[in-house]
Order: sequence, then C-alpha cells, then structure tokens
Amino acid sequence: MAAVYKSLSKSGTQKAEAPSNGVKKNKQRVLILSSRGVTYRHRHLLNDIASMLPHSRKDAKFDSKSRLNELNELAELYNCNNVLFFEARKGKDLYLWLSKVPNGPTIKMHLQNLHTMEELHFTGNCLRGSRPLLSFDGAFDKHPHLRVIKELFQHTFGVPQGARKSKPFIDHVMGFSFVDGKIWVRNYQISEEEASAVKPNEEGAKNGKASTKSKPSSDTDISLIEIGPRFVLTPIVIQEGSFGGPIIYENREFVSPNQLRADLRRSKATRHNARAEQIVGRMSRKGDLGLRSSGSQRIPRNELDNKALFA
Repeated sequence: MAAVYKSLSKSGTQKAEAPSNGVKKNKQRVLILSSRGVTYRHRHLLNDIASMLPHSRKDAKFDSKSRLNELNELAELYNCNNVLFFEARKGKDLYLWLSKVPNGPTIKMHLQNLHTMEELHFTGNCLRGSRPLLSFDGAFDKHPHLRVIKELFQHTFGVPQGARKSKPFIDHVMGFSFVDGKIWVRNYQISEEEASAVKPNEEGAKNGKASTKSKPSSDTDISLIEIGPRFVLTPIVIQEGSFGGPIIYENREFVSPNQLRADLRRSKATRHNARAEQIVGRMSRKGDLGLRSSGSQRIPRNELDNKALFA
C-alpha cells in the first residue's frame, strides 16, 4: 500500500506542477536558529515551532549578535529563503527576527507571555508534519506595516503543498490576532465529531418513552481545541533589506524591558531616599526640642549603650 500511495502521490504532484496548467509551486524553506544565552523555555519554544514546520531547517546556535547579516549567507548555504532567528538578551528577554532572504524585508519583534506545549498540558493533539490553516485578524488588512507582517507570516508558518516531511492533511489552525498593539499567536486543533445517528423523539422523552424511530444524520460537529504553544509578539522595527537597510517602520510606543527595569529600580530608590530624609528630619526636630541635648536629658541615658561604652 505504501508503494501504491507513493506512486499515486508522485503522479498527482507531476500533474499539479505541469506548466500547461499554469500552477506555480510554492517553494518555501525556513531556517530556524537561536543565539547564545537562551533559557530552557526559549529552547522548548524553538523545538515546538520546528516540529510544527516540516519545511524548516534547524541549525546550531549563532554566536554573533552584532553581525546578523551573516545569516543571509547561512540561509543560502542551506537553500532557505526565510529565516526565523531567536535572539536572547541577558537571559531574560527574547527577540524574534523574521527575515526574507536575500532581499528582505526584516521584522524585529519582542516575544513575551511565552507558554510551551509542555507547560500548557492541553488535551488537543495534531498530526506531526500536517499543514496548518492560517487565520488572521481583520486588522492585518488595515495598516501597511501589518500587511507586510502578514505576508511574512504566510511565507514562514504556511507549509507549502508537497513540502518535505509534510503530510497531506490539515488538522490545526494558527490564529494571529492584533490587539492593543500586540500580535497574539494561538494554535488550535480542528476536532470533528460525528453527530449521533439516533435521535429520540422529544414528545416521547417527555412522556418517559423513547421513540424507536431513528433518523441517520451525516452532520459533524466541528470544534477547536487549543494545543499550544502560545506567545505574544510586539513589533519594533521593519527594515527594508535582509538584516539591514533603512527602517521603513518603527514602533514609537514600544518601551524596552531594560528601560522598564531601570524605571522600577529608580522608583524603589526614590522611596528609600524619601524614608532616609524623613529619618534625618525627625532626628533634627528632636534636637531642636532638646530631646537629644546633653544639658537637659528627658530620656535616661543607658550606661550599656554603644555610644557610652565605646566613646
């Protein structure tokens, strides 16, 4: 049976790729790699995405964070025209670079609210190597920069027909929603359940007697079950070239996590300084009232005090 299915699939693909039909084959390959300094959660997310994309090529860690243009040569070496690069900073922050090799564009996004498949423990499941349906929010067609992001998402996460290691099934949906200036990514399994062939009569059920008539039904109940992973992306910049070139879009509302942590430390420092100033002011007021003067001591002096022993 395997040989018969293989021969039939080859003949089907040859007919689809015939130039007489005018069908152009979608050749997309994605190179997935990360920088050094990623945590175990980042590594699990990379493995989950690599397992979802059968047309991807996973590579070792990239050692340089300043010469990202070298990824173009690496993608050409592996015959890939899309690059999915995870850049880790300080072991806390994770940035996602999405580029179209060799002419661009390139999108830099901040990845947060990360939950991998092992953390979620959802009941859904999908076939390994199956092709997904990509569902985009209506906001992706309203803004120019979101149209560019949508096109790159389609090239990266959309598994082409007849790709390497892909299965001829579509059993899960990847949803991309744009809310509050962020892109929310979710993955769902398409669950189909056949409706019951026997439907009791409503009147007989009320009287306590089930009807013996049965009516076959071919309808199926379709539902979505989340399987993960899930994460949130915040667009930062869009460059015209591949890992370089002029900036065609910049998110002015984005605040880096380093700046947020610095503001938090600064607020804690101001509270500490305010408490220190209150202590100094209280001590000075006690001195003005004569509570700390040596001439009129209202508080008895302790002979075992450190100031008395080590004077």
